[in-house]
Parts: sequence; C-alpha cells; structure tokens
Amino acid sequence: MAVSMAASPLLTFPFLFLLCATVACRGAYGASGGYGLGVNYGRVADDIPSPRRSVELLRAAGAGSVKIYDANPGVLRALAGTRWPVSIMVPNEIIPDLAASAAAADRWVAENLVPYYPATRVKFLLVGNEILSDHSIANSTWPRLVPAMENIHRSLRKRGISSVKIGTTLAMDALADGAFPRPPSAAAFRADIAEAVVRPLLHFLNGTNSYYFVDAYPYFVWADNNLTVSLDYALFQGGRLRYVDPGTGLTYTNLLDEMLDAVVIAMAKLGYGHVKLAIAETGWPNGCDYDQIGGNVHNAAIYNRNLAARMVKNPGTPVRPGAKMPVFVFSLYNEDLKPGPGTERHWGLYYANGTAVYEIDLTGRRPLWSYPTLPALENNTPYKGPIWCVLSAAASNKLNETAVGNALSYACGQGNGTCDAIQPGKKCYMPNTTVAHASYAFNSYWQQFRKIGATCYFNNLAEQTIKDPILETAQ
Repeated sequence: MAVSMAASPLLTFPFLFLLCATVACRGAYGASGGYGLGVNYGRVADDIPSPRRSVELLRAAGAGSVKIYDANPGVLRALAGTRWPVSIMVPNEIIPDLAASAAAADRWVAENLVPYYPATRVKFLLVGNEILSDHSIANSTWPRLVPAMENIHRSLRKRGISSVKIGTTLAMDALADGAFPRPPSAAAFRADIAEAVVRPLLHFLNGTNSYYFVDAYPYFVWADNNLTVSLDYALFQGGRLRYVDPGTGLTYTNLLDEMLDAVVIAMAKLGYGHVKLAIAETGWPNGCDYDQIGGNVHNAAIYNRNLAARMVKNPGTPVRPGAKMPVFVFSLYNEDLKPGPGTERHWGLYYANGTAVYEIDLTGRRPLWSYPTLPALENNTPYKGPIWCVLSAAASNKLNETAVGNALSYACGQGNGTCDAIQPGKKCYMPNTTVAHASYAFNSYWQQFRKIGATCYFNNLAEQTIKDPILETAQ
C-alpha cells in the first residue's frame, strides 16, 4: 500500500513503556474466554427472535460472550446458566444522577445486577455508550462519567462483588484525528477531553484493573479513504501489503491493528500505556445504501471470519504482541429500526427472522476454505448514477396512512418549496395518492439536504432507489 503521510515521532519514553507493558498484558482476559468472539446483542428491530431463541443462535454461531445495551431482565434471565461472560450497560441519560448520588448508583446495582448475578455471569458493567461522541451532553455528562463509575464501583465493593469490571465504551473519535490517525504514533486524545475526562478515566481503569473499551470499525476508515487504503488491507487479507509507522518503525498488515495501536499510543501519552484494551464493537455491514460503498454480504463474511481466525491466536498488535483482549462483533441481528444511513441497519449475523446472513464460526477454528461460496462482490466502488429516495416497498404494501402522512408533512415543512409541485393543480399533483405524494416529498427533502447529513430513512418508511420514480409511476 502506497503511503505518503507526515509523521510525528512517538516520544521515546512512552513507547519503551508500552513495550515493557506487553508482558503484563499477556495474562489479560482472553478474546473469547476460551470460546469464540463476543457478540453485541442489539434489539432495535421489529419481530426479532425471543431472548431464549437468541441464545440458541448465539451458540450456533460459536459466540464466546455477549454484550447488551441495557440490563433487560428477559435477556439476562435467558443468559443465566450459559456461562458466557455478559456485559451490561448503564444508559447515558442517567449518568449524571449516578454521579451525584451514591445511593442512586447503589439502587441501580441492586435493581439491575444483583437479581441476576451470579446465575448470569456478568463480567463487565459499561457506564454509557460513546458519550464523548455526543457534544450536546459535554457539560451535563462528560465530567460526571468517572464519578458515576466510582459510585458504582463502591456499590459493588460494598456487596463483595469483585469479578465485575467497570468500563465505558468510546468511539475512535475520542482521538484528535478520529478513526484514522496515521501514523498511529501520532495519535493523541482530543484536547477537549484529554485532561478533563480521559486522564481521570484511565486512572480509574488502571486502579481497578479494567479495560479501555473502544468501538473500532475499519469499514468506515476504508469507505472514507477507499482511494488510498486497500479493501484487502481492511479485510485482513492484504497479502504483502504493509504500512510502516515512521515514528516507531513498527510494521502493520491490517487496518484494525493500526486503529488499536493508535488508542494504546494515545493512552501512553497520558501516562497510562499499560491500561488493557478491549474491542467493544467491530464488524462490517452486510448491506448499505446506493450512495455508500462496500456494505455487502461478501465483505461482511470475509471480515468477521478473518477476525475470528485471527483473534483465536491472540496475536495482539505490533505495539502489544501477544496481548489478549475481549472482542465483540456487531451485531447479532440486522436492526431495521435504527435511524441513519443504510449501513446502520445491516450489521447482523442473522436476519430478523433468525436465518443466517452468512455462515460464521466465531471460535475461529473452522478452516476458511471450508465455507460455501459467497455472493459476488458488489458496490465496492461508488455508484455514479442518479439516486432517488422514495416510500419503501414494505411501507407501500402495508400502508400506515397516519405514519406516512406525518412523515410527508415533516418533509414538506422543511426547506424551500419542498412540496410545491404536489399541491393541487401543480405538475406533480397527479396521481393524487399518499404513496406518490410521499415518494415525491421524501425525495425532494433528501435531495435538498443530503449534503448536510440528511438520510433517506423517515422512521423506516423510505428507501433509496436507482429506478426513476416518475417512470415507475407511468408504468
């Protein structure tokens, strides 16, 4: 892979400290607890299988641990007796309350952990999800993250629970250069959080022997840099492709290792290069919108299969060779109710009806050659033709007049003349149907605002198409 990037040399002391810390990391909790990769069990979807059926599907995929985004009683009861390490999560919105009151933190532990533990083997309690990515809560929540974690830790100690580690999940945007700080040796935490939030967080994690949980997605790095970063390099099949960090001299063979070492090096620059690392989320989308690239079943299967085969060997990273780490792939199901671009709804190992998107053995022990042929490669380069946003086929076939009417009204209420053409007597008024008017309104809104982040979603009522809706209507 050809690269030409300016480098900021890594300070000598932190790097030496990192190398010395490698030995200590070798005894860390394994990526699979002796089984397979962990799985994020999200439930933002219609009609997904029950928790008990989900446990069967997790087992069929070879999962070694489970992470959920709350402390749902039904899910925790279904996981009882499985012996899987389980991670549960404190909602972002209650962090300030838990920080302000030790009693509130103790009450949360009493209500959401104690009734299920130890029958459900809770291993990690994660306080918040990517809160440092949400600047709207910078004043209300960021400074209260560590105090909330401390109060929960006191509650656990008071109850004699020492096996549950406390952490929080952070996205790669906690780094000053985001998800792709090349070279990794130049990585550092953002100035707005480094001293105020991250240093106290690392101090807490170090003192409690816990982990820094990072959400690391090579897909997004590759999609944003696909002209300079090889897809094979992102999918762990780069062959002889290499990137040498000019600051450390370390050689990288895949994109995920670069991202992980960037986090480790950023921690070292704050004096905590020995804090253990865990991957809270990683994966590859099995589908995407027409204006996105590389989200398909072929790439998703290759990424997760190679990830499992790699992590079972505990390779660590160039900065931490041989280091073990918990790793959770995202996600168990395609979640159709998640807003945003199409990739948000297409990360699952299973469709919502419980059928597998592709065969996978998360233990990493199945030979890669033994898997069946995957669907042909598609959309690995940008689509160049016109794209429209219309009422989805599913919403058209099962029309909810109220929901579609509300979405249509929203679209027409935005922008400048968004829906003028579908007013009575105007050129697009006919056919005068909810379906036709909604498709026009959705597309008009999206075309006006897509460049500033608008998505073709409308509460799961819309979809992108490359077929001209005017011609489709005429037929």
